[in-house]
Amino acid sequence: MANVVETFFSGSVSRHVTYVLLFVSLAYTQNTVVFQPSFLTTTGPAVTAFLLGNTSDVSLKLRTVSPSNSTGSVGPPSCVVEATRWVLTREPMGKNAVRIQLRLNQILRLCGENDTTGDCCSERLCVLETLQVSACVGSTPQASLLIQATIHAQLFPKSTGYDNKTVIPNQVYQPLGSCPCDLTFSVCDVRCCCDKDCSSEDLNLFESHCLLGPFGGQVSPAPDYQCSVQSAENSPDWFPFLCVNSPPENNPYLGHFYRGDTIASRPRPSFQRPTLSAPVPVNLYVQGSPIVTLNNQYFSIPQRVFGQCVNGAPVAFLKNFKVECETLLRSCPAGSPLQTLPADLGTRVMNGQGGDVVVDVTDDVATDLSQFISESKAVASTGERLVCENVTLALDYKFYWKGNSITGIALTRTVGTIISNVSVALTTRYSAVFLNGDSMAEANSGNPGYQVGRPVIAGVLDNDSDSIQKTSINIWKPVHDGLCSTAEKNAVLFGENSTSGCLLPVSRQNLPQCNLLRDTVANLQAALITHVAKKGNPDSFTLTDWLNISFVTLNSSTITEDSAGACRGIPSHQHIYVWSLITGLVEGSPQREIRDLQISYSLSTWALDCGGVDFSSCAETQLFPITSSVTFIDIPINVGPPNTRFQINFTEYDCDRNDVCWPELAFPITKSYTGEPYSQSLAKGMILVFFFITASILGTPWRQIRQVWHGAAL
Repeated sequence: MANVVETFFSGSVSRHVTYVLLFVSLAYTQNTVVFQPSFLTTTGPAVTAFLLGNTSDVSLKLRTVSPSNSTGSVGPPSCVVEATRWVLTREPMGKNAVRIQLRLNQILRLCGENDTTGDCCSERLCVLETLQVSACVGSTPQASLLIQATIHAQLFPKSTGYDNKTVIPNQVYQPLGSCPCDLTFSVCDVRCCCDKDCSSEDLNLFESHCLLGPFGGQVSPAPDYQCSVQSAENSPDWFPFLCVNSPPENNPYLGHFYRGDTIASRPRPSFQRPTLSAPVPVNLYVQGSPIVTLNNQYFSIPQRVFGQCVNGAPVAFLKNFKVECETLLRSCPAGSPLQTLPADLGTRVMNGQGGDVVVDVTDDVATDLSQFISESKAVASTGERLVCENVTLALDYKFYWKGNSITGIALTRTVGTIISNVSVALTTRYSAVFLNGDSMAEANSGNPGYQVGRPVIAGVLDNDSDSIQKTSINIWKPVHDGLCSTAEKNAVLFGENSTSGCLLPVSRQNLPQCNLLRDTVANLQAALITHVAKKGNPDSFTLTDWLNISFVTLNSSTITEDSAGACRGIPSHQHIYVWSLITGLVEGSPQREIRDLQISYSLSTWALDCGGVDFSSCAETQLFPITSSVTFIDIPINVGPPNTRFQINFTEYDCDRNDVCWPELAFPITKSYTGEPYSQSLAKGMILVFFFITASILGTPWRQIRQVWHGAAL
């Protein structure tokens, strides 16, 4: 029985790991060997992992390790072979992937009193150890996999009872039973926590995975009309006058009208682990679905997966991306993706309508490699000259689509020749853009209102077509050396305040030309956008979906005269203020709308730091910062005019701030009462007042008053 439970847990863990690994195994990294995953825990006798990368010369070494008591680490990987009770096997899964499987070479039966074979478990906790699998090239470890194994012995009940049957009584007169999942006589049923045949050791194995609901012996949750469910704190207004007192055994599953029959028990439940099949071509592409080639393979382009560049990442329909991958070249590349041929790139791709399209490849030769070679490092060898021809520097794909199909694919392959006496760090670029006609397929930033973390949509008015060309508002994204000449820009994300900048080198010869310096900085900070979208899904042809951007112009009168070695009024800081308002809820998500966007500039004074010496003795070039920031401001919802001082201080008749609420004394006849029409409640209230006055006149108090009155008159 415990073997069944262990199989269940092992299947659950293995199934989860397999889902992740089969996705990761679609891609392999360049010039590296990694285990996926690099750490595993197992409660069963079999473990499966994957080794990705160049595995042609890699050997696998297995050993048992012990974590350090002080640090908890197991030390560096080793290529020394040790004897263990595990059997290690490897199976190639492709050109650059190997499936690794470890299986325990021991019987998990608990040892008996007179058992001397030694091939059994002396304790309930049979295996508790840490294994390390090392991928070695020669005697040098390249990667390692740690496995924490915690395996219990199998528990066999004294009475198997597999041939016994349970007779279910007639359901017309009684429920299924106090423990419906108890299907086998005198045997503990897996995951049936109400089975009286299960010992405490058995329940510890699956107590967190008990069968739920009535068929697991639990009638839950109880309905709201049960008197035992409600409490004094959260009870509704009709409680306890209309609640129902009924035992929990009276549940909706009582009295299924069929004759009881015998159920043949099975030796053990079968937990089948599903396998991930090959991609199945679809008739229509939808957003996010992977693109499939004619030979039923995923169409892949190098992308970043888990922060690392991989070669075989699938391309998703209508998902644009642009990535950069860095590779240190010590020798000329010989394989994909740095060495490609047009014949290999001209793949036939299914168009989503039963046909296919061919990738149209166009070559572009790059003469200036400065944007692809970011740095150089000295060669550690003899310094041979590096000459690499036709290196693939960039792959830019354009997917043309219509409806749910692909109408064409154009690829621009940028190649170049690398000549250097040192090893170079090569930056390759890969991109995919989906075009519907000539317009790019861009995702909205909300539907309809903006969602936090999505780009703020801006636009430029096209006077010829009376439409708005969508773009984005950007702030600085410094890279490499942080200079403005090499810096890029990031899109402003809705609801996220940020500040960034770059450095502008200013020489001693440029500083006296203050007007030219101010114009240069203003051009760097200038934004060509004129409109911003109110909502996250604007229409390019509906001008009411857009707002004009407010630009705060610089006042030239505030700029004082410049002095020697200093320029005043430099617009070095750009402020972007965005005012937004929550206009409603859609399925519980707040919908935010931009009400105004303002761009302003802060002026500063730039002066060379001469250290107290003459201006002519200053350094030739100094760096000055140019910054930009974005601030989002929430507009509070108008809840009405503010309270007067009398309303704030006078609390005698305020039911929210006073224990005694006099207005509620006549609540049924006020307009605040909405249980019935006001005319009816007023009429009923007047009738009650009439009865009260009549009872007072005819009652004992009024008779005593009349007697006193007549006595005084006499």
